[in-house]
Amino acid sequence: MLTELKNARQVDGEPFRRWFTDEYFDLIVWQTPENTILGFQLCYDKGPGEKALTWQQTGGYTHKGVDDGEGRERYHKMTPILIPDGSFERDPILQHFFDASYTIDPIVRAFVIERLSDYSSRET
Repeated sequence: MLTELKNARQVDGEPFRRWFTDEYFDLIVWQTPENTILGFQLCYDKGPGEKALTWQQTGGYTHKGVDDGEGRERYHKMTPILIPDGSFERDPILQHFFDASYTIDPIVRAFVIERLSDYSSRET
C-alpha cells in the first residue's frame, strides 16, 4: 500500500515534489503552489528490471527502464538513469496501482488513474 514520504527532497528550480512509495511502486508528483499537478513519474517493479512511466503536462508520456547503476565490476555504484525499454503494459499496472493507492491523497490518486487509463502505446 502506497504511503507518502513526509520530507521528500525538494530540488531548487523544480516544482514542489511529493513522493509516495511501497514495495512495488515509487510515485513522484510535481505540483504548483496551487496544487495543480504538472507531472508525475510512476516507477514500478522495483529492483532489477524496474521501469518508469512519466507524464508531463508539457510533454506527454515517456516509458523507460531504470538502469540502477549496479553490476559494474571494479566500479562503485553509479547514479540510476532512465534508458529505452520496451512497451508499457498498461492494464496490469493500472490495476496494481488502483489496489495500492486507495490510502493516498484522493486528488493525486484520481489524477494518476485517469492518466494511466488514457495512456496509449502510441504515446511513447
